[in-house]
Order: sequence, then structure tokens, then C-alpha cells
Amino acid sequence: MLTPLSDALAERGFDTLTDVQTAVTAPELAEADLLVSAQTGSGKTVGFGLAIAPTLLGDAERFDHAGSPLALAIAPTRELAMQVARELEWLYGKTGVRISTCIGGMDARTERRSLERGAHIVVGTPGRLRDHITRGALDLSDIRAIVLDEADEMLDLGFREDLEFMLGEAPEDRRTLLFSATVSKSIAEIAKTYQRDAVRVTTISEREQHSDISYQVIQCAPRDSEHAIINLLRYHDSQTSIVFANTRAAVARLTARFANRGFAVVSLSGELSQDERSHALQALRDGRARVCVATDVAARGIDLPNLELVIHADLPTNTEGLLHRSGRTGRAGRKGISALIAPDNVSKKAARLLKWAKIDAEWKYAPTAEEILALDESRLMDDPAWAAELTEGELQFAEKLHDRFTPEQIAVACLRLYRAGLSAPEELNVHTAKRPQDPRAEFGPSAWVSLSVGRNQRAEPRWLLPLLCRAGNLEKAQIGKIRMEDDETFVELKESALTGFMDHLGPNASLEDEITVTALPGAPAFAPRQSPGGRPGKGAPNKRFDKPRGNTSSQEYLEGQERSPRSFDKKPAAKKPYEKKPRKERDDAVHAPAKPARKPRAAGAAPAGAGKPKAKFEKPKFDRSKPAGKKPHRKGGKPPARGGDATPRRKG
Repeated sequence: MLTPLSDALAERGFDTLTDVQTAVTAPELAEADLLVSAQTGSGKTVGFGLAIAPTLLGDAERFDHAGSPLALAIAPTRELAMQVARELEWLYGKTGVRISTCIGGMDARTERRSLERGAHIVVGTPGRLRDHITRGALDLSDIRAIVLDEADEMLDLGFREDLEFMLGEAPEDRRTLLFSATVSKSIAEIAKTYQRDAVRVTTISEREQHSDISYQVIQCAPRDSEHAIINLLRYHDSQTSIVFANTRAAVARLTARFANRGFAVVSLSGELSQDERSHALQALRDGRARVCVATDVAARGIDLPNLELVIHADLPTNTEGLLHRSGRTGRAGRKGISALIAPDNVSKKAARLLKWAKIDAEWKYAPTAEEILALDESRLMDDPAWAAELTEGELQFAEKLHDRFTPEQIAVACLRLYRAGLSAPEELNVHTAKRPQDPRAEFGPSAWVSLSVGRNQRAEPRWLLPLLCRAGNLEKAQIGKIRMEDDETFVELKESALTGFMDHLGPNASLEDEITVTALPGAPAFAPRQSPGGRPGKGAPNKRFDKPRGNTSSQEYLEGQERSPRSFDKKPAAKKPYEKKPRKERDDAVHAPAKPARKPRAAGAAPAGAGKPKAKFEKPKFDRSKPAGKKPHRKGGKPPARGGDATPRRKG
């Protein structure tokens, strides 16, 4: 490692490098193209800054005069691009580097003047960088290294064409470092097309989650979701917190709600200008704001100091969004909490999301108002101000308080003044919902029993299950799989419940008169399922209409009583042949014939008009010698006056 860079790391307190930083700075990879996957918050920015240093500086410790840029770093969002520029500035601060930024939303004229003065490294967003290249302000002819940070996010945002344009404009002998959280098919295509035998580097463990992030699922009633967020913010009281929502409307609503409750809050979303977003981030860094409500635009690359709490007001749409949102905390060895708000109507979706992300989370209820108020008292008692030395003026004020008020009044006033600057906690509805679980995964050791009924006896799990609970004194949680066969049904029970179940059935081991139960020594060997056509396949014959409708008891059902005929059992009746009805006689006195009766034609006589030639229709010829006369406006009338209708106008 070059001396100026190692000195900068030491000044920043870097004792050891992270896994990704160690991997990309290996000596054998000094000139290789890299395709890197690493956990968010693992120091990727410093990592690629160290990786491209030998390519840019060689053996020198300082840069020469700035001309055309030597390195290009591309980031998907404005905030991430500005953060990359800040990281590279302190890392290369002792090398005399000049860094220019080309970021959408900023003044393009200022950026062009900076590029004209010369730069060693250019950092920007894809759209603005391409604009400067097409206008001739940015020259890529001397580029030695290109870094694509969060490449998967740039592809998701539709920047593929811009990236391919810039990679095509750069020299072919450059180094290309591609950093992506996931290597999708599109990422692999870009690596194959624009990289030269790229080395795959990954430090992501598929079995272990981020050790510095504690995941929690906060269960609450659906109407208490926003109240739960307020109580979480009050309970943890972190220096900086981020609340993520999926839409701009939700961000605006939560920001207004938190501001009304007394929180120092700012918002980040796509509808804000670049200046507004920069001011919001600066307020968080300065401590003027402690809560940020944001959409996923802030989920990539934002590094805020003392960020201890991430709250997902709306569940992320996929596992990548969950990991990148949560990755805003737990960075560079700091601990953090990622809390998912899961009302009852989305709790199962939250469980599936965590399962797909391979994250083991703690399921909890939202903090109550009583717990928050008790924590306020504890924090007040543990405040370091109690152990500080008293000044002369403070002692005199204490004597005045003691002379005027009792100790109880002073203590209560102290607590009230402490709580006056805090938002009051919300009262939540009583909530006792349990964590949604996969019954098969959590069932545990099991035993099997056999029932003496099956498909041929028209047995169904929907009435066998309550029968088992009622006759065997079982709970639904103690019953697992129910597998139907032709003349037998196999039921899985919890191993601990088998003995009590068989004892409760008695010596006959019967659920009802015709249904007996037999305990099996192990799991049964199931016969292959038959398809409706009789061939082995997926699914069993459809017996859904074999059970009679109505409140029929299982005893009647098993005795095989005759079922009442139904519409689908009846065959359509044969149609009768069509018979023409006789015509009714009409009364000639009442209904006189409309036309006189036709005289019958004599035998052998020719029909009337026979033998006469038909008159041939001839169209009159048009005589062009005579001028055509004008037709009147209407029959028997005169043509209308010029410019008006046929109705004469009144004068005056």
C-alpha cells in the first residue's frame, strides 16, 4: 500500500482493513478487472479507492499536473456520488489529487469549468456524465480505471444504455471494477462484454447474516402501525434514525405526523430538489435533525454518523431492498437495529421476506407507554450530570430551591422538565397475536396413527380434524399432516401428545362407532397418489361431491345413508318429437277475408300474362345541348336569398 494512503487510514482510525478491502488490494489483483460482491457497510468505497491506487499512481506518491481524468467512478444516486467523492478526498488527500463531480441536479456550468481546469478522478451519476461526454466537456481518452458502484441498482434504475455508452467510449486497456450486491444475469452480461477476464471476489456469507445488525419484527394491530413507530423512536432514543416508506405520499404524511409530535425530522424523496436533499442530510450530520423519513432513494450508500435505528414503516418489496435499507446502520463495526413494522395483515409477508433473506429476527410487540415512561425515569437517573462537580453558582441556586420547595417537589419538577422536551408516547390497543410460523418447520418430534376410514368411505380432513380434537382431547397445534388413502387415513401427532391421546380414547381406541385408531411404530409408507384417470400422478380422485350437503353427522355419513338426488345426479330427460298444433278455425262472420278469394285456374290453362314480352326499362339520355336548370329550394317555393336561409328577415 502507498504511504500517503496508509497515513490517511491511520489518521481516520483504521487499525485493520475489512474483508472486502483486504480482498481487492491483494498484490496478484493489482492489474486485474474485478467483479466484487460484498455486504453493505463493509467499506467498499475505501476498498476500490485502495484498489485503483497502483493503476493511477504507479510507484509515485503524488499526482502530476491535472489534465484529462485518469479514473471515473459512477454511482446510481446523487447522495452516493457525493459520498464517494468525500471518501476519496480524504483517502487521496496527501497525494495532491483533484476530484471533480458531475451529478444530476447540480450546476452543469460549474462542473464544466472544473473539468476544463483538469481533474485526476471524476465522480458522477450516469445521466450527467454522459451529457458531459456528448458535449465534449469530459474526455475519456486517458482513463486508466472505471469503477461502477452499486451496478445492480443502476441497472434497476434504467441506466444500462448510459453505462454501455461510457464503457464503450473509454480505452480498451483500462481496468474495470464492478461492485454489485448481487450478480444477476444482466450484471454478468456487462462483465463478460466490457471486462477482460474479470476475477470474481465475494465476501458475502450465504449462511450468516450481518452480525452488527439486530433484526426485529414489531407486531401491532393494523390501526396502530404509526403509533408503534412513534413509540419505537421514543423507546430507543437514538441520535439518528431512518424511517423508510414505499411512496412519496407516505413520506410526506409521516414527516408531518412526526413534526407535530415534536420530533426533529427531515425527509428524503425523489420530489425534493438536490439542494433540499443536501440540506436534509447536512441537518442529520450536524445533529439539528434526529429522524429522517425516506423512500428507497436514500437506501443506497448513505452513511450517516451515529445511525442506530432503521424502521421499515412499509415492508420492502424484495430481499435486496431489505438488506440495503438495513445496511444504513451497523456500518464499520458499529451496532444497529433494523425494525420491521408488521401489523397482523402483513405479518405472514414479513415472515416470508425474512425467510427468503435468510435472516433470523426477534419477534416483539411495540413498546407500551408504561415501558417508555419507566425508561425515561431510568435514563434521567443514569444521566452523567448527577456525577458532575457543582459550581458556586449552582450551589447557590440549589440552596434557593431547597429553601422554597420540598425535595419531592424538586424531584417531580426535574422529571417533568425532562419529559417536556420529549414526545408523549402513544397508547396502543391490547395486542396478543402470535408470531406466524410454518407449522411443518416448527412441529418437532412426531408420531403417526392410523384411522380406519379413507376415501372410499368419503372421509375428509375438514371433519376428521375437529373429530380428533373433540374425541381425543387434542389441540390443533398438536396435529400435523393428514394423509388420505383409499381405506385408511394416516395422521401425524406430536410425540408428546400420543400417549394422552390413546389413553383418552379408552381400551377400544375408537373415535366413533365405526372409526378405530391404531398407533404406528414409525412413519407409514404412503402409496403413490392416483390421478383422476387412474394413472399415478399428482392429485387424488375428486370426491368433493360424494359427501351429502347439510348438517350430516359422521355416524350417518359412515353408515352410508342414501343421499338425496341433486341436480348434477339427474340425467336430462329425452326430448319429445315436435308436433305441429292444428290451426284454429276462424269465424268468417267475424274475420272477413282481407282479399277476395282467387279463382282457381283451369286445368291446362296458361297463367295470366303469359306470352307477353316484358317491357324493357330504358334510362333517358342526357341532352348536353340544353342547359340544366336550377332546382328550387323546396317544392313550389323560391330559392333563398344570398347569404341567408329561406325565411325572410325583418327589416328595421
